[in-house]
Amino acid sequence: MMHKSNHPYHMVTISPWPLITSINIMFVLIGMMKWFYFMNLDLIYISMPALLLSMYQWWRDVVREGTFQGMHTSSMIKNLKMGMILFIISEIFFFISLFWAYFHMALSPSIEIGMLWPPKNIIMFNPYDIPLLNSIILITSGMTITWSHHSLLSNKLSSAINILIYTICLSMMFSLCQAFEYYQAPFTIADSVFGSIFFLTTGFHGIHVFIGTLFLMVCLMRMMNNHFSKNHHIGYEAAIWYWHFVDIVWLFVYMWIYWWSF
Repeated sequence: MMHKSNHPYHMVTISPWPLITSINIMFVLIGMMKWFYFMNLDLIYISMPALLLSMYQWWRDVVREGTFQGMHTSSMIKNLKMGMILFIISEIFFFISLFWAYFHMALSPSIEIGMLWPPKNIIMFNPYDIPLLNSIILITSGMTITWSHHSLLSNKLSSAINILIYTICLSMMFSLCQAFEYYQAPFTIADSVFGSIFFLTTGFHGIHVFIGTLFLMVCLMRMMNNHFSKNHHIGYEAAIWYWHFVDIVWLFVYMWIYWWSF
């Protein structure tokens, strides 16, 4: 139901999706505890599809409001941009906490790990092998997504779509290379504090790459359906900011976790 208002802001209509999504997240977390403690995946199989379905329908409503109903005015777009900036800042501080833990142990290794960093018997990855390849892949993906954005701003939709596809392929290559690296890792997350920090930091970055890939795939589908124009593409801009954030964090991960520890 449409109604007039005396302000430029979009008052969200009553929606069941926040509540349903929150409940499904709770069941996913309970399902993960059942999986970790009892090796039982039944609740995961039920709650994960339900979570994905509720998230899809929630985002579908947001796309409908912004694209077809014209709810995302210039004032709304400013607020959406500020919200994305604050979200990225919160993610930056999350990774700062991981790097803080890393340097806390690396600069003054405790006696329990032999006062060495990396600890004895930890065979570190060669930073000039898969990590360097992944760095090149991510830096290239940052260049291609910027190219795609410039093509959209120049009203070259087909070029923007094709180059975005290249970016998605590069992001998938990164994830596959990281999965292969984990598969052949000479140590595990249980091997001292080094293994814990290494897999926690690189693993969370890998999750962010996966989320960013989903973000870009949604933007690709929307772009192919003519949801974006050179003047109105806030969803794509947010995805680009997020992807550049992922790129920059990886550079710090590579320099400090891989190269400096080698």
